[in-house]
Amino acid sequence: MDKSAEPLILVTGANGLLGSAIVNYLLANGHRVRGLRRSGSDMKLLNGVEAKMEWAEGDVLDVKALEKAFEGVAYVIHTAAIVSFIPKDQKQMYQINVQGTANVVNLALEVGVKKMAFVSSVAALGRPDPRMIDASKPTVIDENQKWEESPLNSHYGKSKYLAEIEVWRGVAEGLSAVVVNPSMVLGEGDWTRSSTQLFKYAFDENKFYTEGLINYVDVLDVAEATVKLLVSEVKNERFVLSAGSTTYRELFTKIAEGFGKRPPSKLVSPFLTEIIWRVEAARSWLTGSKPLITKETAKTARTKFIYNGEKIQKELGFTYRPLDETVVRVCKTLKN
Repeated sequence: MDKSAEPLILVTGANGLLGSAIVNYLLANGHRVRGLRRSGSDMKLLNGVEAKMEWAEGDVLDVKALEKAFEGVAYVIHTAAIVSFIPKDQKQMYQINVQGTANVVNLALEVGVKKMAFVSSVAALGRPDPRMIDASKPTVIDENQKWEESPLNSHYGKSKYLAEIEVWRGVAEGLSAVVVNPSMVLGEGDWTRSSTQLFKYAFDENKFYTEGLINYVDVLDVAEATVKLLVSEVKNERFVLSAGSTTYRELFTKIAEGFGKRPPSKLVSPFLTEIIWRVEAARSWLTGSKPLITKETAKTARTKFIYNGEKIQKELGFTYRPLDETVVRVCKTLKN
């Protein structure tokens, strides 16, 4: 079969944790792929498959580079984003996450793509004001959650919420789109960045854990769900992608066991957490290194929210991978 006859799918952020998993899934299923990457990008997450696809250089803030990347494109999967809870990253994060998404939406409309998939986050759903919820039990959030200003919302969450507004603006102008909102994505990434830092934290045998729940989803599930939604008849809907929730202690214990390390054993009190993030902020300022915990992550690490990921199960008959399977695979990959 002539590969050039296949519809061309553009993936932004193709070399990141989510982008690389999506690229691998697309290629494994016979799709024709073009990736958008910046010059000098780290390609190790693509494990050599970069030679099996087309490439366009540039970033989502470079409209001229985007115009070139969109030539001949039938579908778009937009994953490019900055995930950060560090104050000094906020300006760049809003630029890339919001303006970058606006640029992608505008080009998708201009060239008339068949459909766009936007990888957002559960953080974009917003969290209710803590004064309005029962703190004694978990609060369940699904696709119907409306954004509201709350001290529990992060700047990252707000940037993704504003990015989603750009997508829905595109839909109002005639774009066909789907939005996925993954919870904490667990996968084989760079463990000095993003969610894979959780594995590094357990590998280093840190002793402390916080109260609260963490919602999780396998990066392979996010990739599969995103592509299946893109090529399905479903359009102009959002889907929470979350396989379940667990405590921080349980997750760190599973990861530590996967590495053959000692799990954390000391619960950090809310008072001590407030001290730690301030100490980390000072250390980061003095050394120029990234803080292990920030004011924003200190707040959310004690929360008890459950993100309901059942909609896609009902819509597509989708099945999530179990947490134990994910942890074992990621630990094995990172050890190697």
